[in-house]
Amino acid sequence: MPMNLVHDVDGFPRIILTEPTGSSAEVLLYGGQVVSWKNERREELLFMSSKANWKPPRAIRGGIPICFPQFGNLGSLEQHGFARNRMWSLDSDPSPLPPANNQSSVDLILKSTEEDLKIWPRCFELRLRVTLSAGRLTLIPRVRNTDNKAFSFMFTLCNYFSVSDISEVRVEGLETLDYFDNLNNRQRFTEQADAITFDGEFERVYLSTPTKIAIIDHEKKRTFELWKDGMPDAVVWNPWDKKAKALQDLGDEDYQSMLCVDSAVIETPIILKPFEEWKGRQEISTVSSSYCSGQLDPRKVLYGFH
Repeated sequence: MPMNLVHDVDGFPRIILTEPTGSSAEVLLYGGQVVSWKNERREELLFMSSKANWKPPRAIRGGIPICFPQFGNLGSLEQHGFARNRMWSLDSDPSPLPPANNQSSVDLILKSTEEDLKIWPRCFELRLRVTLSAGRLTLIPRVRNTDNKAFSFMFTLCNYFSVSDISEVRVEGLETLDYFDNLNNRQRFTEQADAITFDGEFERVYLSTPTKIAIIDHEKKRTFELWKDGMPDAVVWNPWDKKAKALQDLGDEDYQSMLCVDSAVIETPIILKPFEEWKGRQEISTVSSSYCSGQLDPRKVLYGFH
């Protein structure tokens, strides 16, 4: 597998993905977590907290953490489950996907350990393929039940997007949808706004979302397009100033330059019978904002996973 595996001074083995136009991505074996995605101009597209904790067993705030088998505190496990603070391995047999044999793709795997079975007594294999291409980052997560009984799980790819100024950002594609408001005792509401904008703390789980969501950064004139499949929910989060000050691993002003829009399975957990496999897919791409803002074709939003 001709990839660039480096050991940093912080002790975290990381895989550096590159592609011909000059963009790059970095993926840690710790948590199977993408921690950097830079475009061909070497601009960082993912947010990383200025106070991120890089010492296990803490989770790293930024990039794209993986929440499995639980989201938040919706279960008996630690916050967001344990996948994000376990050491993953390189996966030499990603079947049925063809092997990744280039500099721009990597396959990782996390298998249940004796330690995990004590707190979550289910045998599983969690796989992740990360692929970098020009202007695009693709993640394909898969969960296989290797137990002799069925189990259910939640799953979330927490996408920390780097933005210029949160008050200048809007999210399109979630209008008219139902959501759980985590700041209001998880009560269910219907989104009334034409687009989501931010002027305070925000934490919602949108339900039955389309395959495409747009995160429009007016100041940078850049739009992130988030395409997802197999993950029907979407979490939108910004802590704003008071919560940012209360979070030990987030800088006081960091909330201004970040927005989380997550691909998720939360409302209806996935149920897998023995030897069944679930597969999701997420693609993030960047386009100039003029292409996207206010011009989302509703037919493509509803039906088009390209």
